[in-house]
Amino acid sequence: MLTIVELVGIFFFAVSGSLMAARRGFDMLGSAFLGGVCGLGGGVVRDLILNQSPATFLHPIYFAPPILAALCVYAFTPAVQKLHRLVLIFDAAGLGLFCMTGTMKALENDFNPVSSVLLGVITGVGGGMMRDVIANVTPDLFNPRDIYAIPAILGATATAFAWNLGILNLAVGICIAALTFVLRLSSIRFGWSVPMAAGHWHRENPPSPPANDGPRRHFL
Repeated sequence: MLTIVELVGIFFFAVSGSLMAARRGFDMLGSAFLGGVCGLGGGVVRDLILNQSPATFLHPIYFAPPILAALCVYAFTPAVQKLHRLVLIFDAAGLGLFCMTGTMKALENDFNPVSSVLLGVITGVGGGMMRDVIANVTPDLFNPRDIYAIPAILGATATAFAWNLGILNLAVGICIAALTFVLRLSSIRFGWSVPMAAGHWHRENPPSPPANDGPRRHFL
């Protein structure tokens, strides 16, 4: 089940990477590469932290979702103005799945719950952050106008609780991933944010939020 969920998560993240490549005017090779970085990056970092050989390079099947994602984006890309909202939707779906699978894999390797949650969050946000850095846009993780890591933290925490209670199964996992997905999209839709690093009383002239590559609200 874990492998299947990982492959689905890789595909969702890879689609968001390929859509970003389409928005930035990349060619097909760039689309497949950016989709691969986004879909596989978080899992590679996770496996390295677990002191394991990355599953990506042990099982070639992991390269299939990014290639399929690049082909799907090439064949079915809608109007350019809709690409940003699609990136957000597929990114949220990948975030929900990867924060869960990263936490599960850490727990399987006898990590304590706190470390498992942290590794789940790293798995969830790592690929998207690499995608944004390569595409030269502000990573969602550092965007003060929405919350990106918090839905992943909540999803990973729920996974750890369900694991320790012995109730983690396919149905519960789907509910956790769906909750993370809904929280992520709701944060964008309603403009939820967390306080800035410095309190407003310390800032005489608060800096405006960094410009990002496209609208973030009202994408539905």
